[in-house]
Amino acid sequence: MATDAASKRSRNGAPDSLGTGVETARPLDPADWAQFRELSHRALDEAIDRLATIETRPVWQPMPPEIRNSFESPMPRSERAFGEVLDEYRARIEPYATGNAHPLFMGWVHGAGTPVGMVAEMLAAGLNANCGGRDHVGLEVERQIARWAAELFGLPPDASGIFVTGTSMANFLGLLVARNAALGDSVRAEGLRAAPAQLVAYASEQAHGCISQALELAGIGSRHLRLVPVDAAGAIRLDRLDAAIAADRRAGLRPFLLVGTAGTVNTGAVDDLERLAGIAVRHQLWFHVDGAFGALAALSPRLRSRLAGIEHADSIAFDFHKWAHVPYDAGFLLVRDPDAHKRTFANPAAYLARAPEGLAAGETWPCDLGPDLSRGFRALKVWFTFQTFGADHIGAAIEHCCAVAQHLERRLRGSALFELAAPVGLNIVCWRVHGAADDGIHQAIAMELQKQGIAVPSLTTLDGRPALRAAIVNHRTDKRHIDAFVEAMSALAERKLRKSHLSA
Repeated sequence: MATDAASKRSRNGAPDSLGTGVETARPLDPADWAQFRELSHRALDEAIDRLATIETRPVWQPMPPEIRNSFESPMPRSERAFGEVLDEYRARIEPYATGNAHPLFMGWVHGAGTPVGMVAEMLAAGLNANCGGRDHVGLEVERQIARWAAELFGLPPDASGIFVTGTSMANFLGLLVARNAALGDSVRAEGLRAAPAQLVAYASEQAHGCISQALELAGIGSRHLRLVPVDAAGAIRLDRLDAAIAADRRAGLRPFLLVGTAGTVNTGAVDDLERLAGIAVRHQLWFHVDGAFGALAALSPRLRSRLAGIEHADSIAFDFHKWAHVPYDAGFLLVRDPDAHKRTFANPAAYLARAPEGLAAGETWPCDLGPDLSRGFRALKVWFTFQTFGADHIGAAIEHCCAVAQHLERRLRGSALFELAAPVGLNIVCWRVHGAADDGIHQAIAMELQKQGIAVPSLTTLDGRPALRAAIVNHRTDKRHIDAFVEAMSALAERKLRKSHLSA
């Protein structure tokens, strides 16, 4: 018996409460807190050093085959020293990240992050708060961010907001609120087959692909999204929009949603939100603004006028992790009518019941405003960012990005090698190699610059032809970086052109 009792004790002497003969696991806290503290401080110092010296590093570098293959190993079953795992991170993960912290990462609209945001993310992980509901400070911080967003865009102070992964999800949730507003709350139970007519939505042909996907996910179908042509500046054509709405009404369909874009993904164009708002009122449409990055131009007094009319939106989707440089992920949906928002998602499940006091107190929880019950404390890193830098500083950084984009535009206009492929609206510049006989040269230039770690531009298609693209989003990017980029790209383009002419 004594032997049996001894066998039912764990390594730390705790009895096996399950009576299975299996040792009770010790806690997952460090056995040696002092050693853990030392290793953790070193890791934080290295992360800070990496940001402080980011310009000296390659923008991006490809993973060698042996590194890529190393991630095919099976799940580890045994413990390893924390220091060993940190060493593996340094060797196999840290060198091969996306690279969007670097000033010459310009390929896609990725925020660059800040050291402040990095520390805030660490603090949020330490609290490990589930912000799906209950009565705790995480929800108050999120509500404060919603009030700040309403103040920024000119919506009523009681507008409701919720953090999500990104604008793709925010657009989807905004569409669901619009669907409920059009068909009534019964659509949640009855589905779309009970609708009296087919719903139809409208956006420009330059709208992000997530709008089409949102209609698919909502069961409405992407075939019922009207992609309206754009003008020379890349903004939706209002005459064609009016005609499309009128045609659908004559056909017995139900127009319900108009999506305005504040910063198209290809060229950064902004729709005429003021006039779109008027069209939405006239046709009784829900007016949603996809402002993934461009909406935050409202932080700049000089750029705010570009967004005139956004204050009339019924809902706005945008990302704090883009032009506000909050660490990923921090998307946000803001809804003018808090009751319409809540009616779309609130769930009467018993395990979500509220109490007059205690941790279950509160009238509206984030799980009433979206589908997630388990949610991280995304609001904390946004709170830290705005409290530390202030909205004016962030707005000035946004203005700076646009000024740097204009500098790139001037450099390209002054070059005999390149020609602009689209007007520069905010911070996105698109161009082509002048007189290139083979459009493949653009892909070759982009890939070579990326592989050499010099810079990361991207490719897009405009007017049916490939073009190089730079999205100036990084608060670290300056004119000197652009000058170095243009020089390196010019040398590479000249070599490619010579090679093309020799082989012709």
